[in-house]
Amino acid sequence: MSATLPQFAAVVRTFHQQFSSTRRGARLARLLAYEQLRTWSMPPDVIDRAEQIVAELAANAALHGHVQGRDFRLDLTDDPVTGVVRIAVTDARGDRPPSLMRGSATPPHSESGRGLLIVTALADRWGTDPYAPGGKTVWGELSHRSATAEPPHPRNPLTGVLRNGPE
Repeated sequence: MSATLPQFAAVVRTFHQQFSSTRRGARLARLLAYEQLRTWSMPPDVIDRAEQIVAELAANAALHGHVQGRDFRLDLTDDPVTGVVRIAVTDARGDRPPSLMRGSATPPHSESGRGLLIVTALADRWGTDPYAPGGKTVWGELSHRSATAEPPHPRNPLTGVLRNGPE
């Protein structure tokens, strides 16, 4: 007779919050995202990348997606099965899709104009979706190792051979 082991369902964790479309709202979104990801015990490199992505997308929502009297929304989703954290920022300006400026479009000493280049560099994937009735959602995804996954065996940097234990 063989006994079956209990299977635990992976729980998708979510965080949703609305913020005022202001610089203060964008800063608060970044700070709360950092704390939420830390609470979820995300790896530090994922938290750092996600915090910067939230900062850029929230700043864009406050600056370019602002409609008087309308907030922007931050959604964080952690799917432990796929090992992906999704960051989504929804604003009220669907008529202003994000554009990725390249090359000489942004002056070298300009203080703005590089937000989506930063998101492109930090996210594994990113994109935009329309949000009815007139907004848009800009999202980025980051891969991470599941907290239950076995840690990788370190390799010797000189030989490339796996280390099996303490030396």
